[in-house]
Amino acid sequence: MNKHSVAKALLFFSPLTVLMTTTACASDDDRLTREQQAAKTEVWEPVPEVVSFNANNVPSDATVLLGDNLNAWESLKGGDANWTMQDGVLTVKPGAGDIKTKASFCDIQLHVEWMAPMPEEGMEGQQRNNSGIFLQQRYEVQVLDSFENKTYPNGQAASVYKQTIPLVNAMKAPGNWQTYDIIYKAPRFEGESLSSPGYVTVIHNGVVVQNHTEIQGTTEWIGAPKYKAHGCAPLQLQDHGNYVSFRNIWVREL
Repeated sequence: MNKHSVAKALLFFSPLTVLMTTTACASDDDRLTREQQAAKTEVWEPVPEVVSFNANNVPSDATVLLGDNLNAWESLKGGDANWTMQDGVLTVKPGAGDIKTKASFCDIQLHVEWMAPMPEEGMEGQQRNNSGIFLQQRYEVQVLDSFENKTYPNGQAASVYKQTIPLVNAMKAPGNWQTYDIIYKAPRFEGESLSSPGYVTVIHNGVVVQNHTEIQGTTEWIGAPKYKAHGCAPLQLQDHGNYVSFRNIWVREL
């Protein structure tokens, strides 16, 4: 067959072949009901485990860190957590020092309820009933009475302390319970080198205030943040010398 004959054959057969193939595929689908067509993209396994909730709305797959006792906590200095516990409410005992969980965590969903008392006269800025939640004992989500209280925005409530300003100020007035729901992805390391930074999402009283925020390193009061390789580590609550209270703390490992 010469080249002119080949060209004619391709011109004649190629569109016909495409048409026949397309028609065949269309016919296959046309023979299926809409329900059968939809079923082709349904995935039935694995089936997610069922999560239920107790009277305090704690998920059944969560670990309760603060219910009616301090069994999950210890002093940062060693020994018992020497804060005040009454009727399920834990209050900082100024001068007693920070406390931390006995267990260590990496990626988590964390629920914390906290309350700043009414400020004493003259309290303002960072002195207005300050505390903090340290993820892996290194990365602080700030706890502070930021209701009508002027301070540096990267140090107000729900900031990643000295790093990221919250998107909005969702603070209720002092004397009211505040809620943090925190989704935390821990940093990753290869040897001593950082391979992936940490990320945190914070929902304050139902409002997203940190949206998958990159953690730049340790949250320092003085100096720049930095990363140093580490593994899973406890959660830590700060004694900043103020009577901040906590209740209903639970965590889900992700």
